[in-house]
Amino acid sequence: MSNTVLKTSRRNFVAHKGRMALSAIAVLLSVAFVCGTLVFTDTMNTTFDKLFAVTNSDVTVSPKAAEDGEETPDRGKPEMLAGSVVEQVKKAEGVKGAEGGVVSMSVTVVNSKNENVGSTTGAPTIAGNWNDNELKSMKITSGQAPRGPTEVMVDADTAEKHGLGIGDELRTIAVTGDIRAKITGIATFTVTNPGAAVVYFDTATAQQALLGSAGSFTHVNVTAKDGVSDEQLKQNIATAVGADTYKLQTAKEAADANRKDVGSFLNVMKYVMLGFAGIAFLVGIFLIFNTFSMLVAQRTREIGLMRAIGADSGQVLKSVVVEAFLLGVVGSILGVGAGVGLAVGLMKLMGQMGMRLSTDDLTVAWTTPVVGIVLGVLVTVVSAFVPARRAGKVSPMAALRESGTPGDKKAGRIRAALGLVLTGIGGAGLYLATAAEEAGPGSLWLALGVVFTLKGFIVIGPLLAEGVVRVLSGVVLRPFGSVGRLAERNALRNPRRTGATAAALMIGLALVACLSVVGSSMVASATDELDKSVGADYIINSETGQPVLPQAEQVLRATAGLDHVTAYREVPAKITAPDGASEEVGLGANDPTYAKDIRRKMVAGEHAAAYNKDSMSVGSEYATKHGIKLGDELTVAFTGGNTVKLKVAAITSDGGNIDKTMKYISTDIARANVPADRLPLPFMLLASAKDGQSDAAAYKAVKAAMAEYPQYSVRNQADYKQALKDQVGQLLNMVYGLLGLAIVVAVLGVVNTLALSVVERTREIGLMRAIGLSRRQLRRMIRLESVVIALFGALLGLGLGMGWGASAQQLLALEGLKVLEIPWPTIIGVFAASAFVGLFAALVPAFRAGRMNVLNAIATDG
Repeated sequence: MSNTVLKTSRRNFVAHKGRMALSAIAVLLSVAFVCGTLVFTDTMNTTFDKLFAVTNSDVTVSPKAAEDGEETPDRGKPEMLAGSVVEQVKKAEGVKGAEGGVVSMSVTVVNSKNENVGSTTGAPTIAGNWNDNELKSMKITSGQAPRGPTEVMVDADTAEKHGLGIGDELRTIAVTGDIRAKITGIATFTVTNPGAAVVYFDTATAQQALLGSAGSFTHVNVTAKDGVSDEQLKQNIATAVGADTYKLQTAKEAADANRKDVGSFLNVMKYVMLGFAGIAFLVGIFLIFNTFSMLVAQRTREIGLMRAIGADSGQVLKSVVVEAFLLGVVGSILGVGAGVGLAVGLMKLMGQMGMRLSTDDLTVAWTTPVVGIVLGVLVTVVSAFVPARRAGKVSPMAALRESGTPGDKKAGRIRAALGLVLTGIGGAGLYLATAAEEAGPGSLWLALGVVFTLKGFIVIGPLLAEGVVRVLSGVVLRPFGSVGRLAERNALRNPRRTGATAAALMIGLALVACLSVVGSSMVASATDELDKSVGADYIINSETGQPVLPQAEQVLRATAGLDHVTAYREVPAKITAPDGASEEVGLGANDPTYAKDIRRKMVAGEHAAAYNKDSMSVGSEYATKHGIKLGDELTVAFTGGNTVKLKVAAITSDGGNIDKTMKYISTDIARANVPADRLPLPFMLLASAKDGQSDAAAYKAVKAAMAEYPQYSVRNQADYKQALKDQVGQLLNMVYGLLGLAIVVAVLGVVNTLALSVVERTREIGLMRAIGLSRRQLRRMIRLESVVIALFGALLGLGLGMGWGASAQQLLALEGLKVLEIPWPTIIGVFAASAFVGLFAALVPAFRAGRMNVLNAIATDG
């Protein structure tokens, strides 16, 4: 009988391939998203691995202070080595050659039009000296290497992107000053360049212009003699220069460290994308479940006949599961292929954005198709199991009945009770999240509330359908008369089916609504905090986190029409409270005018008092924790500088969001206790116009003054608010794009449900056509049914999402997100768009229904 079951499954699968197609597409899309993500991130890893494998010398010697990387952006230039280290290294046993290298990533490179030619994808802009080690990854393909202070070489990718050629002038802006040089050469990467912009100078120019120190280097590249391993060479160098004097890395260790830094970012991106693929799979479960539920209902008589001729319930169940297995295999195999195509598409997209990824490095690990196929098949079989189990319970007597079985009222009551319990638990979780006094426990309650309310709404969906669809129909469908009433009855005919179809759309829209509420609340809270706390007229900082260079600060301070300019920097230090507790912190070292620029709410003392001689401020949480009062002394050990005692002259409230928990000192105290070459540069400047000065004129003057430094943004408060809104908007648009896959799958679910419903109602449709229903009315009926199902899903999803978002905002209020804002235009727009989704989903099913032959439809069995 097993062979018969298998043959029957195959025959049914082929016979119903049209009905299975949309479910297969859902599996395909979900598997494609997973496989595409894996292939894309694996390819990026391969690209970086190849780059790191060739760029590192056998052993690299760098300053000990650069344990976490060679760059120290807050001071504007990297840690340095004395030139004598190169000669020391050359004397070590097993050294074939050693050369000093200079690399700085705290630079901005602009063209003759003062346009930044650096990367826009987050990759660094790198300036350094041209040396033999660079030949491992670069070759000069045009012109020649730089030979003096007026010559520079640029990488080919940057030259192509910005239309640069031999003879063009580049200006490299560094903490030590500006370097103006003409391009004498263009070098091409021999491996894929993931997007960095690179400029090269001769060694002497790089030392003076990037480090401000002739003869110094940032690292030493060491090459081993034949037969000497990297590990042995590293030990020999340690013996020659001192084991703990410098940081020594073999090529493998340097590559591993670089790979770890990049890998952490890639892993975050991979898991975020896989999370959205998981949402698409979840939505796909409803589509597959509905498909098999309807197919089983339509084949009730056929299954009854199988039972009558000797098939037991297990064989029937197995038959349906095998169909699901075949669907999963076909959809997953196609999905793996589509995933590779998706990965290539992502690579092309990243290329347009500036990140170069070559298809030569396309990496399809053997685990990727295995994961995709196993996941796709597993999800499909699990989704179809309940309908398959229901099929196994069909009795032989069902062969004598019409196709389709009535719903189990007892099961419906149990489902409703379970749904109410789950929803109640979830609602309690959301309430406890809003009432939490600490973010940690509150986030757990929020997660519990989201999961249980989602499960509850999914389970209770059929019960809600009967009430909500009637209300929606009264508003949307009744104006269409008898056709509208028929559409309403069709939507209510099988509440379980309607609930499951709407649930697929509900999940995606719930997430959209939740994130919209949180995003709008973030913008509203930040705007409110800005209005309350920021007194400065203008804010100047870098989008990429670069520090403000001294020359840029000087230009701004010399600008006419400004009352004052405040430099804000963070100075690393270790502070010790009177109770003996110590911690590493970043102290806000500011000019005294910061007390005017930022209106901090005070618990004790005055903000301005923090900038007096030998004074500082602390936050209220820190003061409470350590029992600190005004006049108490803290021991402050500045990193790389002196240790002093400072008196607490002000205690700021940590109830706000700007500079929460920050401790302040004056810039003068920082300068007096930290060597000039160790003092961090400001990361932000605040400025205010003189009283009586036209805001427009002052703003124009500030923009003109900073025009020579395009790496910095100049904003007034209105601009800053808009920038916050734009940043949140861009993030939300990216998330909406990723959620789009789940919504597409949900739309396929509506299409599939309608298509199968039309097949199920073939005779009924024929009879309605016979008694006078026109093709146009029939199509309208199906479209209206689709619209009301889509609106039902949207109503549930948006309501649920707003509840999640409001709860999340109340929890985040503990971190300063104090303003709840519901983005009604977005919510209303999404709800209205759902009606169009319903119309779109009904196009094909309605067209097919309208083309039915009336007599053939009436003669259809079941």
